[in-house]
Amino acid sequence: MSIVMSILQVLGFIVGLFVLYLLIVALVPGISVPRQRLGRAIASKGEEYKPPRSRRDVSFDVGGTSLSAWLYLPEDLSTPVPCIVMGNGFGGTKDMLLESYALRFQQAGLGVLAFDYRHFGESEGEPRQLVWIPYQLQDYAAAVACARGLERIDPAKIALWGTSASGGYVIEAAARDQTVACVVAQCPGLDGRAAALESYRKVGIKNGLRLIMHGQRDLVRSWLGLSPHKIPIVGRSGTIACMQIEGAYDGYARIASESYVNDVCARITIRGDKYRPVTKAKKVRCPVLLQICEHDELAPVSAAEKTAKRLGDLAEVRRYPIGHFDIYIGANFERSVGDQLEFLLKHL
Repeated sequence: MSIVMSILQVLGFIVGLFVLYLLIVALVPGISVPRQRLGRAIASKGEEYKPPRSRRDVSFDVGGTSLSAWLYLPEDLSTPVPCIVMGNGFGGTKDMLLESYALRFQQAGLGVLAFDYRHFGESEGEPRQLVWIPYQLQDYAAAVACARGLERIDPAKIALWGTSASGGYVIEAAARDQTVACVVAQCPGLDGRAAALESYRKVGIKNGLRLIMHGQRDLVRSWLGLSPHKIPIVGRSGTIACMQIEGAYDGYARIASESYVNDVCARITIRGDKYRPVTKAKKVRCPVLLQICEHDELAPVSAAEKTAKRLGDLAEVRRYPIGHFDIYIGANFERSVGDQLEFLLKHL
């Protein structure tokens, strides 16, 4: 009995020390991270932007929170059309690249619903800039329900489109909703654990531990009802940011919108590794276009290959000899969106 009591006392002491550490990390003043504004590599157009005539504003609720979306419809509608539901990647908003894809789909006779996750862009939600994966999956499901309820949309022909982080979301969303017609997953993030290990390998254990501490600070502050602790989404090499991998900062700068906010609540740094859509692939029942960047710096190619294997005959794989951010620009964009249109028109 005395041995058991001694063990319990030691365990209690260790737990007490850890709780004290978390309180210190959460409450000590002066732990802030310098903001890193993206040096916009995309030059201003020099004139006021005018939305396309085919686009209109739509909103829908998720648990009492209003989400903002853009609906694109073909100009000449005689019958209800298929609809592609689009959400952006990590920290992205609907005004960041999505319209480039949406207009191509709309011109091909398809409808598109592109939305902002709660806490981001024009959607409601506090705190701002909170990436919480269960919420964003709920937002996808709510966007699909919204699309199915629209008058000019064929509810039996709903496709999901995702890129980077949301390329993983659409796999899980299709596993949950087996009435989805098809899925496009571009340079998809399918294994948070593998991505985290690869990131820590590249940035070093010291920077990895610093990120964990910042995530702990934000998470404990949320438990205590305190203001969030934020860090940059992407940062220069050697700085504190969710993504410090070489090329990430410049990659985001090339594609960021004018309104892009390069901040995120730090708690995602200790939660993202738990998210593994690759494990849900066997539950998907619709065709999936997997677009793999063979030199992807962020999303491990091995996870996409495992997902394709688990999807079996449902997977249509396209490979591109480029990096993660190259697929959004120029000829690589044209090739990618062309493959997507071929796939979507085939299955919708």
